[in-house]
Amino acid sequence: MKQIILATRNTDKVTEIEDIMKLEHLKLVGIDAFPQAPDVVEDGQTLRANALKKARSAFSATGVPAVADDTGLEVDALDGAPGVYSSRLSGENATYADNNAKLLRMLQDVPREKRTARFRCVACLVDGDHEQFVEGVCEGIILQEIRGEEGFGYDPLFFLPQFGKTFAELSLDEKNKISHRGRAFRGMASVLRERYRERRL
Repeated sequence: MKQIILATRNTDKVTEIEDIMKLEHLKLVGIDAFPQAPDVVEDGQTLRANALKKARSAFSATGVPAVADDTGLEVDALDGAPGVYSSRLSGENATYADNNAKLLRMLQDVPREKRTARFRCVACLVDGDHEQFVEGVCEGIILQEIRGEEGFGYDPLFFLPQFGKTFAELSLDEKNKISHRGRAFRGMASVLRERYRERRL
């Protein structure tokens, strides 16, 4: 079975992506299965740049086709921040709780109607000279308090008015149907099926 590397060490993301893509003839393997693959410093100025850098690094180290993504939360009241710095809003070793607490402090004087935001996910496939991108976006509102026990990252603060729930109040299946990552990786699944349809093992 053809292997595809998921170039992330975040096990929460791996679980979500596997559930989203549902590839029957391709085996998704986390980067941790390849000890020779180096850690990548995500110093790009855009989500696209970071996704490309991670996918290129994984492919270069292993020779195995690699898919990577970068995801950011863009808050309108913060001029699109934290964006590319979302995972390290409170520093390089920040926890999900640290980042959520800092975001709430940054928005403490912002009224609900001005707390609009979106999650953006850019996924990238690198396979030799072939590089391809797929993007997914999900619109929402940043709440003034934590709600929900599911998900990870900013999910407990990201409210979806059409559902009356945060991402952290949705099941994984519900979230993946509508999320930025769900949209990006369903698109990437189509790319992979097309690219490898005649190379099934």
